[in-house]
Amino acid sequence: MDLNKAVETQLNNIQTKTGKSLDELVAWVKATGLAKHGEIRDRLKADLGLGHGDANTLTHYALQSDGASQSANKSEDAVLDEIYSGPKAALRPIHDALMSRITTLGDFEIAPKKGYVSLRRKKQFAMLGPATNTRFELGLNMKDIQGTDRLLAQPPGGMCQFKVKLTDASEVDDEVFVWIQRAFESAG
Repeated sequence: MDLNKAVETQLNNIQTKTGKSLDELVAWVKATGLAKHGEIRDRLKADLGLGHGDANTLTHYALQSDGASQSANKSEDAVLDEIYSGPKAALRPIHDALMSRITTLGDFEIAPKKGYVSLRRKKQFAMLGPATNTRFELGLNMKDIQGTDRLLAQPPGGMCQFKVKLTDASEVDDEVFVWIQRAFESAG
């Protein structure tokens, strides 16, 4: 799947939902006087009735701040080196352990962003990246499963339905892999 085409389709759908052109939507965002991503996203959700994903994409478009643009023209390794630099460098082995298992599942697209990596088939099934300097988060999208103390269910409307917090590569075990496999299969 071409991510640029997917974003273009999403932006076209947003225009249809709102009845406004992209130029009008960007002008609307600028007229709010808000500058922070989260504030703009929340305002779009409240005032225009957009879902989280649409509001997030439109905010990135309006601010020209999407992670894909910021990682454009850089190799995947260069983006990963930026994500896992400084105090977050110790979390790179968790990323590598996850990816070594995930690559055994079959074909998928890797979409590096500014602070994380998105994994997609027909849709996103996982997000990987540092949450803090000492904690890594694996976000997963899958249906018909209950959260646990380890597989943390997330509020509806977010980028991922579940999160797994990891602090060491040894925590990338069979239980985590079963969840990843289920998310992979759910994504088409």
